[in-house]
Amino acid sequence: MVVARLASMPTLPRGLHETVRRALEEDLGSAGDVTSVSLLRPEDRCTARLEARADGVVAGLPVAERVFLAVDPSVGFEPELRDGDRVADGQALARLEGPARAVLGGERVALNFLTHLSGIATLTRRYVDACAGTESMVLCTRKTLPGLRSLERYAVLCGGGALHRAGLYDGILIKDNHVALAGGVAEAVRRARARAPHTLRVQVEVETLAQVDEALAAGADAVLLDNADVDTVKRAADMVGDVPLEVSGGMTLEMTAEVAGAAKLLISVGRITHSAPALDISMEIEP
Repeated sequence: MVVARLASMPTLPRGLHETVRRALEEDLGSAGDVTSVSLLRPEDRCTARLEARADGVVAGLPVAERVFLAVDPSVGFEPELRDGDRVADGQALARLEGPARAVLGGERVALNFLTHLSGIATLTRRYVDACAGTESMVLCTRKTLPGLRSLERYAVLCGGGALHRAGLYDGILIKDNHVALAGGVAEAVRRARARAPHTLRVQVEVETLAQVDEALAAGADAVLLDNADVDTVKRAADMVGDVPLEVSGGMTLEMTAEVAGAAKLLISVGRITHSAPALDISMEIEP
C-alpha cells in the first residue's frame, strides 16, 4: 500500500505535454478552429478572464496555461490563484492576453481540464473537511478516467487528499476476487507473502470481522474493510491495533464524518475521481 499526502504544492505529472497535445488534436483536428479563422483576422488580439461560477477549490491552472501556450506560445497567462486555493463564485482564476484566434482555440480544452480537475479537488476537500479534527486520511482509488489518472491524482492532492497506489504495479492489494481464486483470505495472504518482493506490504480486502481476524492471523501488513457499517468499522479498528486499517465502499460525506474519529483510518473514496461534478468555470472576453 502506497500512501502520499500533500506537504507542499503537488508536482504536475509527467507526460502532461502529450496529454495536452492529444486533447488539442481531438478538438482542433487538421483544420483548426474554422469558426475563429472565418470571423477573426490573424492580427486581432483580446484579453479574457477565467471566472468561477460556483464556490470550490481550484486545480488545473498550470494545465490550462499549457493548453493556451501549446496553441500559441505568445499567449500571456497570468493566474490570480494557485492550485489548491479556495475560489468563490464570480472570482477570477486567471487572465489571458494574446491573439484572439489562439485564445478562443484553446478555450474549450483548457476549460475541460480546469473544470474537471477543480471538481475533483472541490469534492476531495469536502471529504477532507469531514475528517477535520481526526487523524483519518482521505485517499483516492484507481477509479479514474483512462489516460487521466495522473492528472486526477494531482487534483486529489490539490484538494488535500492522499494517494493510494498508482496502479497494479506498485502495491499489493488482495481484492475479493483474488481471495475467491486463492481459496480464502489466509491462503491469499500466504501466497502473497511467499512470492511478493520484500519491499512491498501485503494488504488484503475483507468484508467481515471474521475475515479481519483471519487476515491478521495470516500476517497481513494492512487490512481493507469494504462496505462495512459504522459499528463494524469501530470494532475492526479495535481489533487491528497498529496494523493500518483502510475502509471503503459507501463512504458518503455523512458516513466519513461518522467513522473518521473511530481510529486513524485510511478512507478510500472512489467518487472523488469517478463521480466528482465539474466546477462551473467560464472564460469571458474583456472589453
